[in-house]
Amino acid sequence: MRRWGRDSNRDKSCGGGMLRGPKPMPERLTQLRQTVLDCGQRLYLEGGIRMNNRKMAIWMTAGALLLAAQAFSQNEQAGGKGRAVVTILAKQHGATPAEVSQKDVSIKVNGKPALVTRWAPLRGPDARLELVLLIDSSGVSSLGSQFADIEHFINGLPPNTKAAIAYMRNGSAVFAGPLTADHAEVLRALHLPGGSPGSSASPYFCLSELAKHWPSGDRGARREVVMVTNGVDNYQPELNLDDPYVLAAIDDSVRAGLVVYSIYWQNQGPALTSYGENAGQSLLIEVTEATGGKNLWAGMGNPVSLQPFFEELASRLENQYDLGFSTSLNGKPAAETLKVKLDGLTVEVTAPKQVFVKQASAAE
Repeated sequence: MRRWGRDSNRDKSCGGGMLRGPKPMPERLTQLRQTVLDCGQRLYLEGGIRMNNRKMAIWMTAGALLLAAQAFSQNEQAGGKGRAVVTILAKQHGATPAEVSQKDVSIKVNGKPALVTRWAPLRGPDARLELVLLIDSSGVSSLGSQFADIEHFINGLPPNTKAAIAYMRNGSAVFAGPLTADHAEVLRALHLPGGSPGSSASPYFCLSELAKHWPSGDRGARREVVMVTNGVDNYQPELNLDDPYVLAAIDDSVRAGLVVYSIYWQNQGPALTSYGENAGQSLLIEVTEATGGKNLWAGMGNPVSLQPFFEELASRLENQYDLGFSTSLNGKPAAETLKVKLDGLTVEVTAPKQVFVKQASAAE
């Protein structure tokens, strides 16, 4: 019987070229393989010369190698990780949701079960939050009548929450002030939109730019965005759920770890038809659901007051969990689908439909 040594993985020539052997097995698999090989050889040598013992040794050796190869392959494919913000609310409006423990949570990433490695409530002084109110500069000036509701919401944020106000302008998110925990300073930057019709270009350009140039390097903080816009993409006026600018905004937001909310508000210019309003809101729903947020206003025209939407948003921010997981990573880091399931609890779960999976060794 030929004995396979550790040098069997060396490069070998073939037809004038070089074939590189497989990657080295982890040490524990190499030891397992060698132990079984030694066992198989002893069966053959000590058992004498019986053919059935020899066949048994060969089959045992082949089985061990197959198991080791499969384990090694799984070990190679593992090594991905990701994070997500999950919101848990009670089914009954205003009620306190039940506490959820890690043992209650199961997830699938890209349709396959994944391991939950962290599940922690995002409350208290260590639950850092960064929030940007992103207002369409083309919005009608009647938004000024809602400033009192905006001020009430910003002032009610926890002291450890950093906030900022930015305006959608020419495809960018233009900050009117810094991202800061000084909420009075945040509100000093609040002003009427003041832009001309179409001055925001596409709200999804602006969201992409915000995701790529988030004003903080703190990846341990939640990143949440509230878009105030009609959601219409002027570059794709017809409803298209495969709008490339919307899909790009989703991908950029998922990679940056943003949770996006939206409140519909009409823009300047000719009034939209009911079709136009529905088209804009459909795109906003697509973005918010993909990132784990919510489109907070689904009616026709401007809402009478923003207060109920900010109250719902405040409740959501108070009932979020940090989900960490490990999963396979078969290629480059990428956005994958996510499904979250809670066992035995009657609660409302809002989780992103997409999540970014990267190398397990990558820094946060």
